[in-house]
Amino acid sequence: MAYRKIEMYDEDVTASLVKNYKESIALLGEDADREGLLKTPERLAKAMQFLTQGYSQDAKAILESAKFNEQVSEMVIVKDIELYSMCEHHMLPFYGKAHVAYIPNGYITGLSKIARVVDVYSRRLQVQERLTTQILTAIKETLNPLGVAVVIEASHLCMMMRGVQKQNSVTTTSAFFGQFEKNETRSEFLKLIGANLH
Repeated sequence: MAYRKIEMYDEDVTASLVKNYKESIALLGEDADREGLLKTPERLAKAMQFLTQGYSQDAKAILESAKFNEQVSEMVIVKDIELYSMCEHHMLPFYGKAHVAYIPNGYITGLSKIARVVDVYSRRLQVQERLTTQILTAIKETLNPLGVAVVIEASHLCMMMRGVQKQNSVTTTSAFFGQFEKNETRSEFLKLIGANLH
C-alpha cells in the first residue's frame, strides 16, 4: 500500500502560490521543470501556508477556551517555549524561545494555551518587537491579570545568512505590564527564567 499523507490546504491559494513560485524559480535562473524542482513550488506553497497559519487563529479565543476561576495571585511562568517565525522584511526564519509569565487576578488559563498564543503570533510574518507585545496584549486583555511579562530570545537568519552575516548574535526583546513594571517583581521573573530549576 502506497504512503499517502493527508493535509488540509486552501486549493485556490495553493494553486496561485504554485504558479508564482514556479515563475520565481525560473526568474532565479533555474529549470523549474527538472526532477528535483518539479514539486518544489507545491511544497513551498504548502509550507508557507503552514508557517503563516496564525492569521486564521484567534489567540484570545484560545485563552478563553481554558479560562478558569481560581483565587490565586502567585506568579505563573511558562519558560523556554520554542518559537519559529518569519521575518517580514526578508521572509527568512527567526527562531528561539519565549518566556511568559502572568499574575492571576481571579482567572487562570491552561498552561498549554500560553504556548499556543506564542504559536498564533509566531506563525505570521513578524518582527520580534511586535511579536513580544502581541503575546502580552492577548494575555492582558483576556485574563485581566495583575501583571504580564514576556521575554523573547531569538536568532534571525536574515542577520546570519545575508547582510551583516553575524552567526552568533541573539536578539532579546521584553514587554512588561502591571506588577511586572515594579523592579522587584520584574527581577524575580528574570531571575527565575534564567535559573535551571529542573
